[in-house]
Amino acid sequence: MSEAPEVSRGPVVTPARVVIALCLLAPFVAMLWVGSYAKTDPAFIGIPFFYWYQMLWVLLSTVLTMIAYKLWQRDQRARATEKGGASK
Repeated sequence: MSEAPEVSRGPVVTPARVVIALCLLAPFVAMLWVGSYAKTDPAFIGIPFFYWYQMLWVLLSTVLTMIAYKLWQRDQRARATEKGGASK
C-alpha cells in the first residue's frame, strides 16, 4: 500500500512571524501618520523635524527589514528541519 499523502497545513502564526510583520508594518504606519511629524520643531543641526524624521525612518526601515529577513530565514530553516525530521 502507498503511504498517506502529507496534509498541508495552512499558514502558521508564530511569535517570530508576528515580529516579522511588525517590523515590516512599522515604517508604513510611521510614514502614513503625517500628523505626527508635520512640524518644524525640534530642529536637528538646523534641519527641520519634518525632514530629519523621514531620513531617520529610512535608516530604521533598513534595520527593521534586515531583522525581518533574518528572522524569516531562521523560521524557514526551523520549518525545514521540523518537516525533515517528521517525515523520517
